[in-house]
Amino acid sequence: MLDAAGRPLVQVENLKMHFPIYTGIFRRHTGDVKAVDGVSFQIMAGQTLGLVGESGCGKSTVGRAMLRLYEPTAGRVVIDGEDVASMPSEALRKKRPTMQMVFQDPQASLNPRMTLAEIVSEPLDEHTDWTRDQKLERVYELMDQVGLNRRFVNRFPHEFSGGQRQRIGIARALALKPRFIVCDEPIAALDVSIQAQVVNLLEDLQEKLGLTYLFISHDLSMVRHLAQRVAVMYLGRIAELSPSRDLYARPLHPYAEALLSAVNEPDPVLAARRKRIILKGDVPSPANPPQGCNFCTRCPKVMDICKTVKPDLVEVEPGRMVACHLYPAAGSTGASEAYERNQQGETQ
Repeated sequence: MLDAAGRPLVQVENLKMHFPIYTGIFRRHTGDVKAVDGVSFQIMAGQTLGLVGESGCGKSTVGRAMLRLYEPTAGRVVIDGEDVASMPSEALRKKRPTMQMVFQDPQASLNPRMTLAEIVSEPLDEHTDWTRDQKLERVYELMDQVGLNRRFVNRFPHEFSGGQRQRIGIARALALKPRFIVCDEPIAALDVSIQAQVVNLLEDLQEKLGLTYLFISHDLSMVRHLAQRVAVMYLGRIAELSPSRDLYARPLHPYAEALLSAVNEPDPVLAARRKRIILKGDVPSPANPPQGCNFCTRCPKVMDICKTVKPDLVEVEPGRMVACHLYPAAGSTGASEAYERNQQGETQ
C-alpha cells in the first residue's frame, strides 16, 4: 500500500549513527562507535516492518535516529515525502505530530509527578491551542481506544500496572493522530501474559487508524505475528530484509539462520528435526568492526572474500535482500561460484 503520491510512507537511505570517542587529557577524537553503519529500508503505508537482532546491534538507535531524537551522522530519512534528517528545527517541530514513539520501559518514560490526563494531554499542550475541555475530551477518547477506564484519569503512573502504563504511553503517542510510530521493544518490560494483550492492541489500532509501524524487538516469535516484512540487524548493518513468511520458512543469511534456529518450535516433530546453530566467539566491538563482512568472525560459512570485502545489501530473490557473498544479486553471476560451493557443502 503506497501513499497518495505513490511512494512508501517511510524511506531510510544509508542511515549512519556514529558516536565519537574522546581519549586522553586533551579529549582528542580518536575514533567512533559505529552504532548504525549504512542502514536502508522502506515501509509501506499501513504496514509493519519488524527490526530484530541481538542486544547491542543498533536496533533502538535506528528508531531514535529516524525521529531525530539522535542527530544522524549521515543518510536520509524521508517520512511522508519530507527528509526528516536534514530538516531545520522549526520545521521538525511542526513535523513531530506525524511521527511518534512508544518507548521500551513505560515506568521510565512517564513522568511520575504527572497524572494520566496531564501525560496524555502534554502533546496537545505543545502542538494545539485547544481549550481545557477539548483536551480532556481527547484524553477520554484516547483512553477508550487503548482500553483504560475513564475513572483512572487523575491517577499517577505508580498506581498502574506495567501493562496499563504501556497503554498510557501508546495513548500519548496517538494524541496528535500520527501516521508513523516507532515501537521500541514495547513489550520487553512486560509480563508474558500481558505482552499478547499489548500486541493485539497495537494491531487493532493499526487496522482502525491506518498506522504504520517500525516494530523493534528481540522477540522473534512476536515479530512473526505482527510484521509483514522483517529486517535482521547485526553490528549496525542489515544482514537480511525479507517478507516475514519467507524469512521464517527459509532464512538466507547465515546470521538470520542461526538467530531463527533459537526460536522455540511448539510442534515437537518439527522441533526434533531442527538443527540448532551455535555461534562461536563474541560480537566484535562497534568501535572497531571487521574490515569485510561484520559477521565474518563468527560465520560458519565464511570465505576469504568475506574477510576483506564488505557485502552490499542486494536483492537476491524477488522481495528478498541479503548482504552476503554467498548469494549473487538477482540477475548477476558475480558470486555464483561461491553460492554453488555453499549449496554443495550443505548437501554433503
